[in-house]
Amino acid sequence: MYFANISISEKYNYLEEKFRKAYKWLAETDISALGVGSYPIDGDVVVANVQEYTTYPASEASFETHEKFFDIQYMASGREMFGVCKREGLKVKERIEENDLIFYQEPEFSGSVLLEEGDLIVVAPEDAHKPRCVAGAPCQVKKVVVKVAV
Repeated sequence: MYFANISISEKYNYLEEKFRKAYKWLAETDISALGVGSYPIDGDVVVANVQEYTTYPASEASFETHEKFFDIQYMASGREMFGVCKREGLKVKERIEENDLIFYQEPEFSGSVLLEEGDLIVVAPEDAHKPRCVAGAPCQVKKVVVKVAV
């Protein structure tokens, strides 16, 4: 999925070599055999982070963004609702500089995408996102978040 405003539609090249390396790694790696942790794909430019968790109500989650990285969020198993909205105009709740994380107050309007096994979504620094949200009933998820340096 590609989600952007026309004003930045040509700002990033989602088929640039670093993205292609990430997509190739996701397609060719047996993620089910990997444990939770970080796996360098291309030095510190492209790094895969394998996560396992149980989804929870959207009311317990916050929208977030990153300054230095794109996220390619790939659902290896399970399902979740993935909140999306524009970063512009959001009110900052908390900044954690060392983790490249900014959390926001809940916006008045936002959308969501259902991510199921095999799905991925790419979010840029301009895209706020709220991962880990329950889709129906809570379920166990195995996800890979590939961090691609801006």
